[in-house]
Amino acid sequence: MKQNTMLKAMPLAFAAMMTFTGCGADYAPTTNMMKSEAMNAVPAGDAYACYEAEACEDGSFAEPDFNTEEYSAITENSFKSTAADPLSTFSADVDTASYSNLRRIIREGGTVPSDAVRIEEMINYFHYDYPEPQAGEPFSVTTEIADCPWNADTKLMMVGMKAKDIDMQQRKPMNLVFLIDVSGSMYLPDKLPLVQKAFNMLTEELTEQDRVSIVTYAGMDQVVLEGASGNDGIRIREAIDALEAGGSTAGAAGINTAYDIAKKYFIDGGNNRIILATDGDLNVGISSEAELKKLVEKQRKKGVFLSVLGFGTGNIKDNKMETLADNGNGNYAYIDSETEARRVLVEEMGGTLETVAKDVKFQVEFNPAYIKGYRLIGYENRVMSAEDFADDTKDAGEIGAGHTVTALYEIADLNSTMEFASSDLKYSDKENSGTENGEYCTVSVRYKEPDEDESKLLTYPVAASAYTGQMSGNLRFASAVAAFGMLMRRSQYQGTANRELVLNLVSENDTANDQYKQEFVELVKMADLLETAE
Repeated sequence: MKQNTMLKAMPLAFAAMMTFTGCGADYAPTTNMMKSEAMNAVPAGDAYACYEAEACEDGSFAEPDFNTEEYSAITENSFKSTAADPLSTFSADVDTASYSNLRRIIREGGTVPSDAVRIEEMINYFHYDYPEPQAGEPFSVTTEIADCPWNADTKLMMVGMKAKDIDMQQRKPMNLVFLIDVSGSMYLPDKLPLVQKAFNMLTEELTEQDRVSIVTYAGMDQVVLEGASGNDGIRIREAIDALEAGGSTAGAAGINTAYDIAKKYFIDGGNNRIILATDGDLNVGISSEAELKKLVEKQRKKGVFLSVLGFGTGNIKDNKMETLADNGNGNYAYIDSETEARRVLVEEMGGTLETVAKDVKFQVEFNPAYIKGYRLIGYENRVMSAEDFADDTKDAGEIGAGHTVTALYEIADLNSTMEFASSDLKYSDKENSGTENGEYCTVSVRYKEPDEDESKLLTYPVAASAYTGQMSGNLRFASAVAAFGMLMRRSQYQGTANRELVLNLVSENDTANDQYKQEFVELVKMADLLETAE
C-alpha cells in the first residue's frame, strides 16, 4: 500500500492527535505522551513510523501536508530625528535567501509571511552597475539622492558598494567541507536530490589545488569523504550521488565534525569553508538559535567560514539557517531550483566562496543642518549600536569577490513637512543644529582583511550635489525592489507604493541582458495576479 493511501486510512482520531515537530519526523502528540510512547502507538508499517525509520518497504515517504516554516520576527526600522540620533550603524549583508524564498512562495500561489521578507536581501539579490574599486581598496562606494517615489515628503538616498572582482583562474585554493543534512525530511525532490545536483555543479568547477570532504548528519554524523583532490570529480560525485535521506536531525554534531575535518585539511592562505545544505530543522542536541549562535561563534575563530544553503518547502527553518551563516562568517542563500543552484555556486562562485573583506560595517552620520530625519530601509537584524562601529570585537558581515551591497534611506530634509520629536536635554548647552558645510551626511565604512583582526576605516562625504532630479538605473531598480518588498510586508511605510508604481520604476533598459531582473518583473506581475484572484 502506498504511503498517502495509508495516511488516508489512518483512524481520524489518532491522526488528529499527532503533529510533526521536526526534520526527520520528531513527532509528538498534542497530549503529554512521550515521543517513544507515541511511536509505539503507531501500528507497524504505518506511514508515520516508516517516515521516522527512514522509509517504508517500497522506499516511499509520506509528505507532510502542513507548514512548519519558521522566520525570525522583524520590527521595521522607524524614522529617527537627526538632532537626537544622527548616527545610523549597521552590518553589511550580502545574503539573498529572502528573495529566492519569496519567489518560491509566490510561484506556488502561497501567502508570503511578513517576517519572511527581508528587504535588504531582496535588493542585494541583484547586480548593480557600480564603479570598480580603486587600486589598493577592496571596494568602491557610490551615493545618490533623488525624490522618493512613494513619499512626497522624503527623498531616497542610495549607498552602493562594489567589491573588487577576482580572476577565478587566480583564486585561492579551497578547502571545502560539504556538510549535508540527510535526515528524513530531506527526501523530497526539492531537498536532497536538489542538494546533490547543486554540489555536483560546484564539483565541476574545482581543480587540483582544491580539497573536498563530505560530512553528513541525520541521527548521527558520518564522514563520507576526506580530503579528496578537487580534480577527482568522479570520486566526489559518486559520494554525493550515493547519499540517501532518513532519520532525525543531529545538526550540531555534524557541524562540529565538519569543523574538525576543515581544520585537519586547513590550507594556510587558502579559502577554508564549510557549506551546509539543509532545511534548517535541527531537532537533536543543540537546536535553539541562541545555542547555535554560540556554537559557530566559537568555531569561526579557527579561521573556517560557514556558508548555508537552504532547501525545501513547508519545513524550512529560515531563522536557524540565517543565524548559522551570520555568525559563522559566511552567507546564506536559498536554493529553489537548479537555476538558482547554478547562480549561487557557479555564476557567482567568487562572491559565494571567496571573501575579500570581513566584518564590514557601515555608519552614516547625518547633518542636522540639512536633514531633519531618516529611515534605513531593511537591515533590521543587522542594525548595530554606534559604539559597535569602532569595536573590532563585534562581528559583522562578509563581502565576497564581485559582490555589490546596496542600502537605501528615506531622508527628510528641511523642506519636508514631516515633524520629528526632539527631547529637551538637561545638560545640553544648545540644540545640535549641525554645520552648514554643504554635506548632507558622511558614510563611513570599517572592514578587515580576510586574514586580519584589526579594522581599517574609509570615509565618504555626501554633498548636496548628490541630489539628482532623475534617478539612475541603479537607484530606480533598487527602489522598485524596495517598494515591492514593502508591499509584500504590508509595511506601514509603503506610502503610495503599489504594483503599478513598482513596474513603472523598472524600464526595459534596467532589465536588458539580465535574466534575473526580467524574472523580477514577471514575479511582480504574478504577485499582482494572485492578489487580484483573492
